[in-house]
Amino acid sequence: MIYGVDVGASGAVAVLDGDQLVTVVDMPTKEVIINKRKKKRVDAQTLFDCLRHYEIDHAFIETVSAMPNQGVASMFAFGQAVGIVEGVIASLTDQVTGVRPQEWKKHFGLGNDKDASRQVAMDRFPDHAGLFKRKKDDGRAEAALIGLWGYECQLKSKQFN
Repeated sequence: MIYGVDVGASGAVAVLDGDQLVTVVDMPTKEVIINKRKKKRVDAQTLFDCLRHYEIDHAFIETVSAMPNQGVASMFAFGQAVGIVEGVIASLTDQVTGVRPQEWKKHFGLGNDKDASRQVAMDRFPDHAGLFKRKKDDGRAEAALIGLWGYECQLKSKQFN
């Protein structure tokens, strides 16, 4: 079994058995109060509870970096979310591979269009197309495609060696 992980509070984790999608879990979040304002943060315990039931052989996590014109507070929050997700995943498997967005997207002929990611996910996983139909399901689609990239580009050839 494989995890495909689109990090961040609006991301998701896909579980695949080879090239077959098993399920997708939206990144669980909780509300916290910061400077008297409600903020959404990744909920580490709930993420662990959602994923611990799967016997995972390998996880593929999107490696991201700071984006231009983002504020310090939002980048800190994003970095914290990435760290939480990486920590939870590392507690479930020691086989973790990072993949840059440009690398996995190139494999599927994608650019920055999130709708295109959703369409490719619907095409590649037609039995689960309903998971990717809404505009806000792009995190699900990207998690599923990251996992599929991991299988097709990293693991599939190793099965036959």
